[in-house]
Amino acid sequence: MLADQDRIFTNLYGTGDWVLEGARARGGWVDTKKFIDNGRDWIVNEVKGSGLRGRGGAGFPTALKWTFMPKEGVNDGRPSQLLVNADESEPGTCKDREILRHDPHHLIEGCLLAGRAMGAHIAYVYIRGEFIRERQNFEAAVQQAYDAKLIGKNNVHGWDFEIVVHHGAGAYICGEETALMESLEGKKGQPRLKPPFPAAMGVYGNPTTVNNVESIAVVPEILRRGGAWFGSFGRPNNTGTKLFMASGHVNKPAVFEDAMSCTFEELIEKHCGGIRGGWDNLLAVIPGGASCPVVRGEDMRTAIMDFDGLREKKSSFGTGGMIVLDKSADIIKAIWRIQAFFKHESCGQCTPCREGTGWMMRVMERMVEGRAQKREIDMLFDVTKQIEGHTICALGDAAAWPVQGLIRNFRDVIEARIDQYTWSSTSEGAVPSIAAE
Repeated sequence: MLADQDRIFTNLYGTGDWVLEGARARGGWVDTKKFIDNGRDWIVNEVKGSGLRGRGGAGFPTALKWTFMPKEGVNDGRPSQLLVNADESEPGTCKDREILRHDPHHLIEGCLLAGRAMGAHIAYVYIRGEFIRERQNFEAAVQQAYDAKLIGKNNVHGWDFEIVVHHGAGAYICGEETALMESLEGKKGQPRLKPPFPAAMGVYGNPTTVNNVESIAVVPEILRRGGAWFGSFGRPNNTGTKLFMASGHVNKPAVFEDAMSCTFEELIEKHCGGIRGGWDNLLAVIPGGASCPVVRGEDMRTAIMDFDGLREKKSSFGTGGMIVLDKSADIIKAIWRIQAFFKHESCGQCTPCREGTGWMMRVMERMVEGRAQKREIDMLFDVTKQIEGHTICALGDAAAWPVQGLIRNFRDVIEARIDQYTWSSTSEGAVPSIAAE
């Protein structure tokens, strides 16, 4: 578990000033010029030594991603760029908004240092359309950094760096990195075919690295305290501190920072006061945002909250956004609601996703009522496999995985619902109903 002195986001709950003076009082913008002067390779090696993996869900090694950017003099004169993905639209995920609102200078300083690491002189920060106060605070913090000559041309750090803030329009699909770039360029937010990959052909045709807000915001403290310090938390390949989120049927829903590789029970007891109604009342957990396969409650209690630990449970760590369901929840209806969300947010570019998400939603709707047939359970699972891996972006996968998790872990509940289904006769003929329990 993480000690208070090891926390990176010390103003996570907004108890202090989010402005530049407050950030400096909490240790921000210290030794930044020294880090810039140490050079590109030093920054990359420190972050590599920390073991930092992307905090947006995929978990790709951050420093390795930076090395994909062209070195100076070999990029055909095209400028390198950083694109920060602040389009936080995954249900159950709400950590980046707290950084933007309460600790924006962590992100601004991180952009500057990450830019130095990849030879970029500009960062685009794409903020979710529904984030109004967050955008206002972040834009104000960026202006404060400009006014103090911390960024911009001829700044005090000796690395010219511009930050452009772009406000999206509320489309979930724009969280996918290439759809993000399309939207930023003023086009319809649809994913691009890859290759070419963003590091070769990104925003406006220039080499671009796309990183999550948290991935960039932790970089200044990694450099100040050392990569080995950050790497001392968690298990190998799952290191560092992490912003976790817990929503649903816990006693105190919260966003909190703790070490990677703690157990689910440890995190919930320490930060959320346990499960509503006690641990025996835990039904299921979606461990990393709505796109992650659901896990039965008894399997989650001792689950290790990191990338490898959730893979062992046949789910995904995702963003660390835990959606907790107690036994009062209708698990079939919960997954149907997630499926309806993904059906609504599909951009429609790929046939398996465009048609498959709607088909799965309609079958799930009948399963919620119990008016399906048991043979349709396997048919539904087969359809998820025809969608998974057959689309340009991962939205098709994200739509398929919750249904797969439901069938894998709660098939008995689906079958029992079908068994409970009865037909009652009225003057208008046979109408469906759920038998009283």
